[in-house]
Amino acid sequence: MKTVTLEHEYAAPAKVVWALATDLDALKEIMKGVVTFDGLPSGRVHQGQKITVQVSLFGKLPPQPYFMEVLECDDKAMILRSFEKGAGVKAWCHTLTVEPQPSGSRLRDVIEIDAGWMSWAFALWARFLYRKRHEPRVRMLADMQAKQVATDLIGSNLR
Repeated sequence: MKTVTLEHEYAAPAKVVWALATDLDALKEIMKGVVTFDGLPSGRVHQGQKITVQVSLFGKLPPQPYFMEVLECDDKAMILRSFEKGAGVKAWCHTLTVEPQPSGSRLRDVIEIDAGWMSWAFALWARFLYRKRHEPRVRMLADMQAKQVATDLIGSNLR
């Protein structure tokens, strides 16, 4: 068993980061070019949800079955816990939390991985994968904020 912990800071309110981090459509966009998902539903994740997909790394490796169960998804506490398995992994237990910070928010991923003797390799993959999510999230949050500013400006001009 290996544990990987990553933290990323965002200059956006915690509730906005939480909404983005729990949106499956955003996940597809964030992972574009790294992981493709066949069968991933749309919308936000919810507690008790069970998702079975086919994943392909870099869109080039053969698709592999992958399963995820959302054990907890608490919008108030901004915590998501999931149990995942497949593609060579016996257990991938992911806890995602978002906390308000003076400068915006902090997203923390803690991933506990059991892939037998290959756990070390999957831990390296997890570190790469979750780091890779940061820059696309920064871009998406900036786009969301720009759209909100534009909407606010249009609204104030109509008054």
